[in-house]
Amino acid sequence: MGRHSEVTRASDRSVPRATSDSAASASSARRGFSLALPHFSGPQLFPSQRSFKLFSSAFFVTVGLLLVNVVDPYSGAVASPYYIPATIVAPDGQDIDLDGTYTTAAGRDGVSISARVAAKSASATAPAAGIPDPDTAQAIGLQAVLARGWGMEQFDCLVALWNRESHWNVYAHNKSSGAYGIPQSLPGEKMATVADDWQTNPATQIEWGLRYIQGRYGSPCGAWAHSEAVHWY
Repeated sequence: MGRHSEVTRASDRSVPRATSDSAASASSARRGFSLALPHFSGPQLFPSQRSFKLFSSAFFVTVGLLLVNVVDPYSGAVASPYYIPATIVAPDGQDIDLDGTYTTAAGRDGVSISARVAAKSASATAPAAGIPDPDTAQAIGLQAVLARGWGMEQFDCLVALWNRESHWNVYAHNKSSGAYGIPQSLPGEKMATVADDWQTNPATQIEWGLRYIQGRYGSPCGAWAHSEAVHWY
């Protein structure tokens, strides 16, 4: 029993000493510890500090130019000393002040045609022609006018019109224009639509002439008024 107690006390005394020695060793190891990093060797990007400065300057200048063009792509337009901005001078307008109220309206009237109306003029009527001699061209013309329901005033206009054109000559021929006959048909061959004897028969020529007048002017007085205005019909 007593010996065992001595052994125990001896063990108890040795534990603190071992602990103290371990702590001292750890403290000593911390004080003497140094980190050794591996050393890598390779090619140098910039051989000298001057090269690095030149590269940095060139880099920042390039980036600056790019940013200027991105922000204002037209900023370089005024860099040239020969650039002169264009000046546009607009002429002064004119103002007119008018008193009162004004309304401007534009329109187009409708047109309706109900019947042919003979041309009107101061010369729409002609001098009285009287009763023609029988078996003459004018006598044939009077019968044709009355057959169409026209009166003597239309015959008067017809006499005046064809007196101006041909003097009622069945063979009248205009060498410059080619017009032929009493009504001065242009060309004369048109009268063949009435009959083949259009060159010698006054009745054929008068019938064609009255058809032409009625279709274009409505009546002999209409044709006479046009002839008075422009000297042809």
